[in-house]
Amino acid sequence: MQEEKRIAVLSVIVEQRGAAEKINGYLSEFGEYVVGRMGIPYREKGVSVLSVVLDAPASAVNALTGKIGSLAGVSAKTLFSKF
Repeated sequence: MQEEKRIAVLSVIVEQRGAAEKINGYLSEFGEYVVGRMGIPYREKGVSVLSVVLDAPASAVNALTGKIGSLAGVSAKTLFSKF
């Protein structure tokens, strides 16, 4: 049985600019689930903030969040829809 898809928002704060290439690679790897993404460089604070909307099985969202969140200088959290 296929796992049910859910809508989720992945929020990412990047404090080390060098992580961007790996983040983009992970997002590409899970690209079939990405509905949209927005990245905002906050130059005054030296960070970037990303928001990624996903329509995916919870296991895929959790895997992506874990991969991105494990990068040095990167924080990642996910909010799931209730349906």
